[in-house]
Amino acid sequence: MIHTDYIAHIREADGKIQTVYEHLLAVQEYAEQAGAKIGFRYFAGLAGLLHDLGKNTEAFSTYIQQAVSSTNAANAPRRGSVDHSTAGGRLIHARYHHKGTEHRYTAEWLANCIISHHQGLRDYISPDRTSPYLERVEHRELKQYEDAVEEFFRHVPPEKLDELFAYTIEEFKQYVLHIRQRRLPPIVSTLLLKYLFSCLIDADRTNTRLFEEGKSEVPDASSQIADFAHKHHEFFQSSYDTLISHIHHLNKSPEANKDIQRLRQAMSEQCERAAYRPSGTYTLSIPTGGGKTLASMRYALRHALETGKDRIIYIVPYTTIIEQNAEEIRRILGCGDLILEHHSNVVDDQDDERTAEDDGEVYETRRKRLKLARDHWDSPIIFTTMVQFLNTFFGSGTRNVRRLHRLVNSVLIFDEVQSVPVHCISLFNSALNFLQGIGGSSLVLCTATQPALDYVKNELRLSPNPELIEKLDDVEQSFRRVKMVDLVSDLPSGWGAEKIGDFLQEQMDEVNNALVILNTKRAVRKLYQQLKAADWVHVQGIQIVHLSTNMCGAHRKDVLSGEHGVIRTLGRKRVICISTQLIEAGVNISFECVIRSLAGLDSIAQAAGRCNRHGRDLLRKVYVIRCADEVLTRLPEIRIGGEMTMDVLREFREQPEQLLSAKAMRLYFEKYFAMVKQKMQHPIPELEQNLFDLINANTYYKDSYCKRNKIQTDLKNTTAIATAERYFEAIQSHATPVLVPYGRGAELILDLNGEWAPGSDKLGDLLREAQLYTVNIYKHEMDELHKNGDVYPLLHGQAWGLRDSAYSLEYGLTMENEGEWGVLMT
Repeated sequence: MIHTDYIAHIREADGKIQTVYEHLLAVQEYAEQAGAKIGFRYFAGLAGLLHDLGKNTEAFSTYIQQAVSSTNAANAPRRGSVDHSTAGGRLIHARYHHKGTEHRYTAEWLANCIISHHQGLRDYISPDRTSPYLERVEHRELKQYEDAVEEFFRHVPPEKLDELFAYTIEEFKQYVLHIRQRRLPPIVSTLLLKYLFSCLIDADRTNTRLFEEGKSEVPDASSQIADFAHKHHEFFQSSYDTLISHIHHLNKSPEANKDIQRLRQAMSEQCERAAYRPSGTYTLSIPTGGGKTLASMRYALRHALETGKDRIIYIVPYTTIIEQNAEEIRRILGCGDLILEHHSNVVDDQDDERTAEDDGEVYETRRKRLKLARDHWDSPIIFTTMVQFLNTFFGSGTRNVRRLHRLVNSVLIFDEVQSVPVHCISLFNSALNFLQGIGGSSLVLCTATQPALDYVKNELRLSPNPELIEKLDDVEQSFRRVKMVDLVSDLPSGWGAEKIGDFLQEQMDEVNNALVILNTKRAVRKLYQQLKAADWVHVQGIQIVHLSTNMCGAHRKDVLSGEHGVIRTLGRKRVICISTQLIEAGVNISFECVIRSLAGLDSIAQAAGRCNRHGRDLLRKVYVIRCADEVLTRLPEIRIGGEMTMDVLREFREQPEQLLSAKAMRLYFEKYFAMVKQKMQHPIPELEQNLFDLINANTYYKDSYCKRNKIQTDLKNTTAIATAERYFEAIQSHATPVLVPYGRGAELILDLNGEWAPGSDKLGDLLREAQLYTVNIYKHEMDELHKNGDVYPLLHGQAWGLRDSAYSLEYGLTMENEGEWGVLMT
């Protein structure tokens, strides 16, 4: 074999070569720093050192040079025609897997990370009773494998590799001791494997990008980490000082002496005191309207300073409120460029550096994709959605998992945590248990309607005395500003639009404004049309407002708080707002009367939070009705939630003032979770299994594999990770984001309909702005829009635009659909 410096990458701009050894050392160092955060420095580093070992061959050198020199695609070598990712995994598996239990576990984790760094982690045992993992590390034909290993050992002697592997064994032993002490379930090991995979993926992609950008002389990883920690600490300190100054200013305002404001001050101060508690999993049950955004940020900043946390991450349920919360924090802290928002994009946000099917290297100009409005979560404060959080742990491929390592040693605030999708509850609890128990993060479940996640089968492990607010019962009573009125029992068949209109006419004789929240867009639109046509509405000069997710975010924002929006017109002006449940979370608005169609008690409590929000009146009424115009076939969780709410209403009939208490809410969730317990582990009907089991122990398919092959497998890991990722859906809406011609959206459609250079910064800015002007559209609606010619491709089919004829200033998208929950959350 001729010794040479084999090629890892060839820079497109100037043809400069990065050798395999240079790349491996750089990735090792970066991965080590990420792995060290949870005690797996050598493990992550060894994965980095071995991941591209297979590039040490003449075959790969020929492949990469041909790929770069080919001027047309027809002459370029076939993508992935040279397998370079299997060799490192095979070396680890062959050299160490036979040596005992600890060696087997460690070798299997390392090898899976290495062989999977282009496509996502492999199944150890799949539903088809095969082992994709073993097929790669034991059976796949690898040309020039021995040459690649020999070249690797020329740089890293075998005894050095053995020494590094021995260090990984020690890290594994410490981990086993830790999980046994805490009695953590097997799924934690799967999440740890994903964490280590995240370290490798981010290190590999980052070094590749830096080389391609000409930044080959990069500061060593340890100095970068130290610099990062220093800058974040300084930022947290200055942000904390600014926030406290803002809070003191609020305390001196004319509103400061009001009872509600004094209660907000007291709870904010309790959050400050709680920030000195150890890292853990806590609840923050501030009543709706209690100022939880500022109080939780106060906790997060103080706690980050006290415990040396890397970042603060806000996870909210709905895209409709993420901009509002982030904007409020930016306005107060004055640090817009250091606060990242990450949620659904107008374009398909594929991985920056790899395609899912790519098992080789792609060196095409067009492969430099559009720079999307997405970062890798390296900002000190991040606002994201529950969907993005869950995708980080359970989504497919390498795009999502890349940012997982950013979540450890952080403060995570889960706003409106009761909105966790039911089918993801077991997965969500496991992710939080991992982040706290293994990752050292502090977690705060922030909601007025705590969902009893410690009650379910795969429970969330809360810290001792988890509630951050003292004497919660007294706070609830002091914060009471509405009276719940049950009208469901009066007419079990439900109220139609006409009946609701008549009831509203009676209420508007006593109040200036009212909010009606119904469960479906169709029912909202029907009631809106009924009221618009009613004579009494015109005689009294009442403004009727419509809100639903058929309207883009900018449209809803204008309706709520724009120049002619609801917030600006409340007070003495006459307004009735008809909305879906999107108005229930994160919208700082207060009505004198609220009518809520029957749903889960948590939703009703959130609706009540839009009534008499600031306590200007002693008590105002919230009416619970059943709407006859709702078809809940596609919304079974709302239907079941309504039934459980009826049970709670009956049990508290003699204590209506307690209907929104923590006691009533826990009773509701215990009843509700008992009804939906079969759904909590993400069922997969096609497999007649559930996703939780696939990545917890995978017992069913493990046993089937052994019976089919008539062997007792020596694999220590038997999970079906790739299968689980393939079936995982945080929301089951199958919606597509479409840019709509509302306001600035019309100009953005024109701007994005032209040609753009790959990676254009201006394009990235346009895509960020476009998020406010998108509507998520279901597949059957997209099919209808295509059929009518109302939707057309932008950016060569990577985004979609809507024609003017399909968007109304009253309703938004003019098609109707009963689904509502899913499109809020991405």
